[in-house]
Amino acid sequence: MKLAIKKHWGDVVAILALVVLAVVVAGYILNKERFHFPLIQSTPFEINAEFSTAQAVMPGQGQSVRVSGVQIGEIGAVSLQDGRAVVQLRISDTYKHLIHTDATALLRPRTGLKDMFVEVDPGSKTAPVAAPGFTIPVSNTSPDVNLDEVLSSLDTDTRAYLSLLVNGAGQGLKGNGGNELAQVLERFEPTHRDLARVSTAIALRANHLRRLVNSLQRLNTAVAAKQGQVTQLVDSSATVFRAFASEDRNVSTAIAELPGTLRQTTATLTQVQGLATQLGPAATHLLPAARALPSANAALTALSKPSAPIVQTQIRPFVIAAGPVVHDLRPASINLAKTAPNLQKTFGVLNHFVNMLGYSPGGVQHGYLWWLAWLGHNTRTLFSVQDANGPYRPLFIQFSCSQISTLTSPTSPFALVGSLLNLTPLRTACPGLAPLSAQIPTRQN
Repeated sequence: MKLAIKKHWGDVVAILALVVLAVVVAGYILNKERFHFPLIQSTPFEINAEFSTAQAVMPGQGQSVRVSGVQIGEIGAVSLQDGRAVVQLRISDTYKHLIHTDATALLRPRTGLKDMFVEVDPGSKTAPVAAPGFTIPVSNTSPDVNLDEVLSSLDTDTRAYLSLLVNGAGQGLKGNGGNELAQVLERFEPTHRDLARVSTAIALRANHLRRLVNSLQRLNTAVAAKQGQVTQLVDSSATVFRAFASEDRNVSTAIAELPGTLRQTTATLTQVQGLATQLGPAATHLLPAARALPSANAALTALSKPSAPIVQTQIRPFVIAAGPVVHDLRPASINLAKTAPNLQKTFGVLNHFVNMLGYSPGGVQHGYLWWLAWLGHNTRTLFSVQDANGPYRPLFIQFSCSQISTLTSPTSPFALVGSLLNLTPLRTACPGLAPLSAQIPTRQN
């Protein structure tokens, strides 16, 4: 097998190329024939529409479903149910949320050869979105109407008159072209628009008249059933009107004073409105306090009963006895009030001074209080050393090993200083260059 393929690899490649080309051409043809590829294309959204007739609708011929002239799908299968044609509408998955339950569908031809399509009005956004399998009822659809159906709905005389009208129009337009007819029809546009308004108003008026007649019929029926009560109402009304007639002058006076009263009432209500606007939130905020009043009153009662004797026998005599003292302290209090600002400034300065003494920048450097303690310690150390001859001051002299070597060298011009300071024993303590401190007590009387 492999040997045969190696010998005829050119033929094998040609056969594979032909197979691939055949698959591509078949896929292209099937796509143009509106074949649905299950694994490649998404499943269309399917709903139905009922029509009284579905003439010239042929499934599989690419007859489209459109909304405002935009194709959103194709016509699928057509079936007959209960004497009605049920047309399947296969909507693209992109437009599946466009159709609502109050949608309408019109079956219309694209050309004179009855190339049909379905024009869909999606419906209002307030209605629910149509679910898969939803059927637009026949009340919301309209089929295509043929010209012979229009003529068959007319009687014999009307068809004859229409034939004469068409023949006369043909003779009148013969040789004149269609431009003059277009101009005539264009001039009829304002008249047609006005007639449409009149027809709409007449239709609305007819609806209102029908409702009015129905309402009057119900009213008359109810009045006839309550004839005795109507008679009593008329008698009572006559009595009331006679009473009004006897109080004609008083009623006139009241009506004359009514405008001023209404003005005053309006002004008062305006002020009351402002009060109500403020009172509403205030009352709302006071509700928790009002709810807490019973418990507060109970707690206050429990507190006031044992404290009443204390107020009567202790606090009241103390207040009476302290009255003269308070009166005598008043001048001193006035002077103290005048002095208080200066005292406040003084204590403020002292506070700042103490804060300055205790301040330690960053917690690393020492403050003034630390250095004062250090100075006291050194002062005490300076005057605490003495012998029988009296106190003497300690003196610290620091030399480096190189300086000790120079001062103790016999050839050095400073050898006399080294011998006076007795630095020779220190040479043994300087193996290197590390500094060395030597403490030599000196007496100071």
